Amino acid sequence: MPLSENFLQYPLRRHGMDHDRYEWSNIFERKPLQWPNEAKIALLIMVPIEFFPLNPQGNPFKAPGSMVTAYPDFRHYTTRDYGNRVAIFRFLKLFKELGVQVNFAVNSAVAVRYPELIAELMADGHEIVAHGVDMDTLHYGGMDEAQERAQVAESVTKLRQISGQKVAGWLSPAASESFNTPDILTEFGIEYVCDWANDELPYAMQTKNGNLMAVPISQELNDRQIIVNYHHTEDSFVQQVKDQFDWLYAESEQYGGRVLSLTLHPYIMGLPYRIGALREALTYIMQQPKVWSTTGSSILHK
Repeated sequence: MPLSENFLQYPLRRHGMDHDRYEWSNIFERKPLQWPNEAKIALLIMVPIEFFPLNPQGNPFKAPGSMVTAYPDFRHYTTRDYGNRVAIFRFLKLFKELGVQVNFAVNSAVAVRYPELIAELMADGHEIVAHGVDMDTLHYGGMDEAQERAQVAESVTKLRQISGQKVAGWLSPAASESFNTPDILTEFGIEYVCDWANDELPYAMQTKNGNLMAVPISQELNDRQIIVNYHHTEDSFVQQVKDQFDWLYAESEQYGGRVLSLTLHPYIMGLPYRIGALREALTYIMQQPKVWSTTGSSILHK
């Protein structure tokens, strides 16, 4: 069967992207970013605070960390719950000890169930980021737009009510979006999104309702990726964090401020035999000169 004449025609092909969400640019040719106090590195830590239902529907897929065995999967459910009941407080103690500011990406289901926990997360000036409803209420291509709008509304509204914060940032459960997600987020006053991992610096995205900033969060410098998926040791995790920092720090000498993003799950790095490794990695970073520990909103409004 012969191909139609327009099969190999790409009307949007040009130097740059094949869509209009954002402009293409070479990170090494951009105007250098200047962080406060002449900092070279902005340390952006993302800590997901998640609720995994015991009976996930998995539509259209199960989010990473979801239940594994037949219902009721108490083994994995309670392991995840351990993160919010026990391990998170090791995180908070360590962050306070080192003077680290953090983004907590919170499922609204957690805020509804444990409002006292939300108060603990905010006690030292940390930022709450909307993280959807729960880890089985996903955003994905082809979903009904009204359904997605309702999910965003539920997440953002409840988090704002319970936390009292502006809640300007968004991280989708499983970092999964539909083609409509950026447009819907700006309807509800979201200023930045962390789902897009295609850069190391913030950049502007276009939506139907104005600009939305992308604040990329690395999917590689992530404890679940390194420890759980790659089966690397805690020592290897520490070395990878240090290596990432050292390289970005060196780049900053010529190209301006850089962002080091790091994702940490309480039920993974908050275990007694791992928290020391996390302390080593963060202490290494915070002991270097000209490091700015910050949040997504602070980066946007620096």
